[in-house]
Amino acid sequence: MGGTMKRWQAKQAGRAHLELAEVAIPAPGVGEVLIRVSAVSLNYREKLMLDGGGSATAHQPFTPASDMAGVVVATGAGVHRFKEGARVIANFQTDWVEGPAPRGAVRSLGGNAPGVLAEYVVMPEQWLVAAPTTLDDVRASTLPCAGLTAWTSLVELGGLRPGQTVVTQGTGGVSLFAVQVGAALGAEVIVLSGDEDKLARVKALGAAHGIHRRHTPEWHTAVLELTRGAGADHILELVGGDNLGRSVKALASDGRVSLIGVFEGFESRFPVQPLFMSSGVIQGIFVGHRRGLENLVRAVDRLALKPVVDTVYPLDALPTALEHLDRGPFGKLVITA
Repeated sequence: MGGTMKRWQAKQAGRAHLELAEVAIPAPGVGEVLIRVSAVSLNYREKLMLDGGGSATAHQPFTPASDMAGVVVATGAGVHRFKEGARVIANFQTDWVEGPAPRGAVRSLGGNAPGVLAEYVVMPEQWLVAAPTTLDDVRASTLPCAGLTAWTSLVELGGLRPGQTVVTQGTGGVSLFAVQVGAALGAEVIVLSGDEDKLARVKALGAAHGIHRRHTPEWHTAVLELTRGAGADHILELVGGDNLGRSVKALASDGRVSLIGVFEGFESRFPVQPLFMSSGVIQGIFVGHRRGLENLVRAVDRLALKPVVDTVYPLDALPTALEHLDRGPFGKLVITA
């Protein structure tokens, strides 16, 4: 194909070192495809990588972001899963196709594998999934991390059943996907937030109840009251730190805490007696496998789910989008290339 393209990259740790560079458009090799990137959605992980020093040990030069939707524009020898013109999304954990999570270091886009904030990317076809037919590329780009994390927690590992209770924390991408998936599958969804306006907005998406966590810091008591003492079957723990203890106290018998977020740190202390009494499970969630992403795509098309996008930014506005990410969006922030 030849020619040049724009790509965000940093040769040192820290967002201050990000630059929108002009580089050669890569050519696909054996088993690879060249993708014209349409949209890239941002995750909290981008903050961790840029501001937490993760970019220093990542694929160099470091290009942020993992969640992409685009169109295949060229294929290398031996490619059989996708043809030119196919709409695709990228799988976050590149080599995890299905089955139990691989132990140890896992290759992931925007980390120890190249990121996707560029006009074109080359990837092995095995890293990709066909995009949903019912979503445009902006919304489709939100599925690989946020969407799949919620789906893995509730469905792939959680086995969510109609009539069960789901608690999710905050109004970011994972949480809003949990609201939409949970409600679509017949669950009663409770959302925690420190913003009255956002609590009203999540009810429009299908949440049955909202708890203002600033007014009710010991929010597990409100969950128990709303469930008439039964507790929640599924809790998406997106805060971490000491908040995990409240999640444990809010669990129903045989309930599950899906441990996802670390806003309050990577270490937690919590009382174990409530976990003994509920026979509950705490399970770490590291996004999910490609088969799960394919299942999510089918569910999105079948259930007509529409991911919530807060704001769309052009490629050159990445610094502004990262500042918005700092403030906490309602749903997803997307960069269009």
